[in-house]
Amino acid sequence: MELNLNFREIATSSMVLFAVIDIIGSVPVIIGLRKKVGHVQSEKASVVAAIIMIAFLFIGEEILKLIGIDVYSFAVAGSFILFFLAIEMILGITLYKNDAPESASIVPIAFPLIAGAGTMTSILSLRAEFQVENIIVAILINIIFVYIVLKSSSKIEKVLGKNGISIIEKIFGVILLAIAVKLFAANINVLFK
Repeated sequence: MELNLNFREIATSSMVLFAVIDIIGSVPVIIGLRKKVGHVQSEKASVVAAIIMIAFLFIGEEILKLIGIDVYSFAVAGSFILFFLAIEMILGITLYKNDAPESASIVPIAFPLIAGAGTMTSILSLRAEFQVENIIVAILINIIFVYIVLKSSSKIEKVLGKNGISIIEKIFGVILLAIAVKLFAANINVLFK
């Protein structure tokens, strides 16, 4: 089997996933969870998130077909999720409130913080445009970065400070908003044809 690795596709996929996962913007959430539950298992959270994302890359479309949803409907629904995530990031508000978990490695860090609905939608959208192996490389690049951030979240908080984290969160919020609009525009026309 020949690998069709393409640097442009890897870079684009990596940037899209980086903006959607927004692990830097999630540092305040991770720090809050660390304070509530004590220890976050960075390795476990990263590996589980990678497995979920790669599995969804291969079987996500089949799962959707099984429950009678086409990729375009899922992409439009996902664009709304991305839109609201972006609004949360830009305005600094919380639209979704979750109870404090007992353990924070798999839920809510691996799922839905890292491998959430926005990430799943993005993976399916990327699969429609790019080669699978390039998306897998992009996922792995992001998971390595996620692991580094999870491992050093308290150091990142000290270096960036609250204002630095807030600025980064707002920048990625705007990027995410643009991705949501593009995703919506690209798929809504197909639904009405």
